[in-house]
Amino acid sequence: MDKSMKMRAQLKGDFTEVKVLMSHPMETGRRRNDADELVPAHFVQLLTATLNGKPVLEAQWGTGIAKNPYLTFRLKGAKLGDVVEVTWHDNLGETATHSIAVTRA
Repeated sequence: MDKSMKMRAQLKGDFTEVKVLMSHPMETGRRRNDADELVPAHFVQLLTATLNGKPVLEAQWGTGIAKNPYLTFRLKGAKLGDVVEVTWHDNLGETATHSIAVTRA
């Protein structure tokens, strides 16, 4: 589990609501620092989510996503105790993965 992500997956009726808060700078490569130098680009390019190992979401991101991204999505067919896993990969080769079991709301 990675400390750069916080997750919650709650069963709410027929669907499971998954909330993910990621800690990432999401630099565009166009911002200048105090020394008037360009800050290098550093952003999440690919995010995937699985339910019990089966893919349920794939997102290709770019520089238009804000710092410390927050993502919410819904799943149908998940049960209590099922495992949701989210992984991101950024343009510098870094990656983070976090998983959590589905709980009742």
